[in-house]
Amino acid sequence: MAAVTPATSSPITWVPGGATCGLLGEGGLLMRSPGRLLLRAGLAVLAVVALVVAPAIASAKTGTRYVNMGDSYSAGAGIVPPAPGSPPACAQSALNWARDLSATRGYQLTDVSCSGADTTDYTTSQYPGVPPQLDALSRQTQLVTMTIGGNDNGVFTGTIQKCGAAAAQTAGQGSPCKDMYGDTFVNTINNSTYPNLVRALTEVRAKAPKARVAIAGYLQILPPTTGCYPVMPIATGDVPYLDNVQATLNDAVKRAAGVTGVTYIDVTGVSTGHDACQPIGTRWVEPVAGSTNFVPVHPNALGEKAMADQAVVVLGLD
Repeated sequence: MAAVTPATSSPITWVPGGATCGLLGEGGLLMRSPGRLLLRAGLAVLAVVALVVAPAIASAKTGTRYVNMGDSYSAGAGIVPPAPGSPPACAQSALNWARDLSATRGYQLTDVSCSGADTTDYTTSQYPGVPPQLDALSRQTQLVTMTIGGNDNGVFTGTIQKCGAAAAQTAGQGSPCKDMYGDTFVNTINNSTYPNLVRALTEVRAKAPKARVAIAGYLQILPPTTGCYPVMPIATGDVPYLDNVQATLNDAVKRAAGVTGVTYIDVTGVSTGHDACQPIGTRWVEPVAGSTNFVPVHPNALGEKAMADQAVVVLGLD
């Protein structure tokens, strides 16, 4: 994506953990509810790549029965090559963390992760022809991984959208988003997203009672301070504010895992210093401007590999 200069009429925003990203139109925001569709151009390119790449990493027909669930961080949205045979709207990558985990271990992988998913998509169909994600689970399932929660209530996505719009009004200076919204976002995460996560994880455990279930947090998107406006269009003073919102989300995931007997895969420490403001080769999350992925502000292949490596450590898979 080409570099973008600050503008008050067309700031940039993105949807973390979702399938939609792009530029803010004048007077409007890209919201998650209508934004479950991927960028049409990106889908077209991904579809073409899917036709010409060799068969993607596949797990063996025998071995651990493994189900990968969740949203676009779990799906590896925007990373080529796409996973052959997966629903195009879900934007699964052949290089996502689940396929990395299963490739060398002979796991029998069923990947139902889907970009834009929230916890309601565990029990309802997200797109026509895409079953509820819980349908992939059974008493025979032995391992389950996921990232989920980032799209619930539109809070985290809404935070970035609103803070991006606020930053455009101050040319990236000050803390306009914190000044305007205060504790609104963290309160919604704690009061609504957290119970949604508890419910979803409880349902997973019920459907796969014999499985080891693990949920990962979200890789660090921004550095703790300063930022890199306009590459990531967040005002300098709002970078710590958004970092705290992400920490609150990851904490909600961790707490929900704790009360439901699910293993939490903490990726905060390992991803510190690999945020979207870092150069290519160092960053694990792509920025808005200059992204090498079709879906910016999502993990790149290095990020997905790092998630897989951390899962190996936490779950003791090697």
